Amino acid sequence: MTNPLPTPRPRRLLFVCSGNICRSPLAEALFRDLARAEGLADQFELDSAGTHDYHEGDRADPRTRRVGGKHGVVVDSIARPVKDSDFRRFDLILAMDRGHLRELWERAPRAERDKIRLMRDFDEPGSGDDVPDPYYGGEDGFEKIFAMLSTCCRNLLNALR
Repeated sequence: MTNPLPTPRPRRLLFVCSGNICRSPLAEALFRDLARAEGLADQFELDSAGTHDYHEGDRADPRTRRVGGKHGVVVDSIARPVKDSDFRRFDLILAMDRGHLRELWERAPRAERDKIRLMRDFDEPGSGDDVPDPYYGGEDGFEKIFAMLSTCCRNLLNALR
């Protein structure tokens, strides 16, 4: 009798912004939707978090949910701050901007720092470093980050295949 091959564990991805109500929950939902559409949902474990606990326990910003819904993407995460254990638990931590990258880098144990990347590392070349924060603007800013994160998530999924 032979033993079946072990099933590889899903890759764990954490998307991070400031309060975990705009950019990171949208990136999480977009990546989940794309992976599901490609039949790859079981290969990933996804979550999002904030560098701060401003909105802990809250649903995503209504504008984030509306823009996602308008494009058929359900944004249903609940805000939480990054925990120290996240640096060991996740295989890839995606910061929405350089400020988040610095904060995560400073908090992460030295051995875990290579897991931290900018989300826009997966955008088209020359597109910039930061996913801008749409919080203080109108719904058009949320549409812009939806388009930006769609490209980043699609490229990230392709890179992880």
